Amino acid sequence: MKNRLLPPTFLIAVFLFTVFASIPVSSQEALKSTEEEYYDFLSIQGLAERPTLNYRTLSDSEWKLTGGAAEGNHVWAGNNLGTRFTLWQAANPADNWFTRGIDQGITMKVYGPEWFNSFNTAAPYGQNDGALWQGKGYNTSLTGGIRFEAYGFEATIKPQLSFSQNMSFDIMPSNYDSEYGYFWGYSKNVGVDAPQRFGDKPFFTFDWGDTEIRWSWHTFTVGFGTQSIWLGPAYLNPILHSNNAASYPKFDIGLRKTPVTIPGLGWYIGDIEGRIWTGYLSESDYFDNDDSNNHNMIHGMSLAYSPSFLPGLTLSANRVCLVKWDWANLKYIWPMAENTHVGEQGAGEDQKMSLAADWVFPQVGLEIYGELGIDDFASTRWRRYPFNTSIYTIGLKKNISIIENKLYGQILFEHNWFEPPLTRIAENNLYAFNFHYQITQGYTNRGQYIGSALANGGNSQYIKFLLFFPKGYGGIFFHRENPDNTYLLAKYDEHNLRHLNMEANISIGIEGGFFVTNNLRMEGGLSYTEMINPLNGPLFSSTESSTRWHNVRIEYMVKYNF
Repeated sequence: MKNRLLPPTFLIAVFLFTVFASIPVSSQEALKSTEEEYYDFLSIQGLAERPTLNYRTLSDSEWKLTGGAAEGNHVWAGNNLGTRFTLWQAANPADNWFTRGIDQGITMKVYGPEWFNSFNTAAPYGQNDGALWQGKGYNTSLTGGIRFEAYGFEATIKPQLSFSQNMSFDIMPSNYDSEYGYFWGYSKNVGVDAPQRFGDKPFFTFDWGDTEIRWSWHTFTVGFGTQSIWLGPAYLNPILHSNNAASYPKFDIGLRKTPVTIPGLGWYIGDIEGRIWTGYLSESDYFDNDDSNNHNMIHGMSLAYSPSFLPGLTLSANRVCLVKWDWANLKYIWPMAENTHVGEQGAGEDQKMSLAADWVFPQVGLEIYGELGIDDFASTRWRRYPFNTSIYTIGLKKNISIIENKLYGQILFEHNWFEPPLTRIAENNLYAFNFHYQITQGYTNRGQYIGSALANGGNSQYIKFLLFFPKGYGGIFFHRENPDNTYLLAKYDEHNLRHLNMEANISIGIEGGFFVTNNLRMEGGLSYTEMINPLNGPLFSSTESSTRWHNVRIEYMVKYNF
């Protein structure tokens, strides 16, 4: 996040040994990293400019401090949140219509290294952690990398190596070929590739993580790689895309956040952003025994607008389409060109969309947001009853100034409702947002959900209070969720629904981080989760209590910023 001009002869020394302090300018940050969330905290106070409107990746997340923060007046001003090194800059840069759209120099940034560890005592627990599977027992991941930029070209290498002890725990009977598969679906091997457990042995996973190559000119950008995407304003459970699952290869093209001025009049009307991408999804080893269907194609489109006449407001729309892997199915990248619903040429079909609004009020340090997700959005069906396949998220963030530049608080709240509507229950036509009968693996990649980790047909309420102080942060959170209600609702014709044991996870925890030095940070957390009826047991009487697991989760992380 810092910038310093260095002679080329010192490149090796800079990379290996040297840490410099300088004026904060800009930084690309990984999704859900402490650095990104700190910059987001500053943006709610008007001290940082959000680099994106709706579509976030590491490369797009180039934060810039503004106002007093740009001069070093913010609570973490003395800490190194990552340094961008200028290796070479043109002394007499060319000045023409083309070169004005690129930076005529060479810069470098080192990411990490970052070492994350967690331990679950009773069952798997964790989300938004890339390819890492946080199973029962010990889990760890090591990430780090480097990024070079030169004349519009960007090259990032930032893989993730992870390990899961994957200890044994009780699971439900699988609905799929693998005994470790998810416990419900439309029929045998049709539903979702979301294993309850990833086999019966410890395992390592290598993932390319936030690795890509890219070229940008002004705000036009095109790239190929595996960087995770975060769509929409949600803090914990975005509807369509997050970094919860392993990364996948994708190609994208579009416009980054771009100011729009009416030609001839000079009227600034706001900012726009748009991106189209297509990618390659893979099945896990714990789904079915059919090697012919191991891969699916995902197409995505993201559009956003922030009007100048309503400062702080951002409106966005997202659409994704999953089809079976075949180069002929590239045509479905454009949503209006073809209709895949009938399964033309065996394409299969799973289309989803979301509409979101996010409004920041920096004068009072407040952000409010909401997102509506829609599945199977055929126009006549959706107009007739828009709630038939709809889910939603609402949330807020509120900053509190306690001691200026010394101590700040933040309250975060998010409510997610992903359950099926009453019409689906009455028709005995249960489905979940992540399921589809033609795309048999559901909305997943390598066995984890691409969007929210909230599983199928659940709801979640999350609240957190954070304190930021000059040498770190601390916080406490409460989280309550029903992760798999659709499974129980599907049994309404067999049991009296009032007496069903609803599966629930109720968590409370603490977390914090401390800058041991300006460059070395340590973070940790401790939480307790009461897992009520984790195996979705049958009815219970007044003398028979439901099954309860008690999971204690310990996590810690060490990160060094060059």
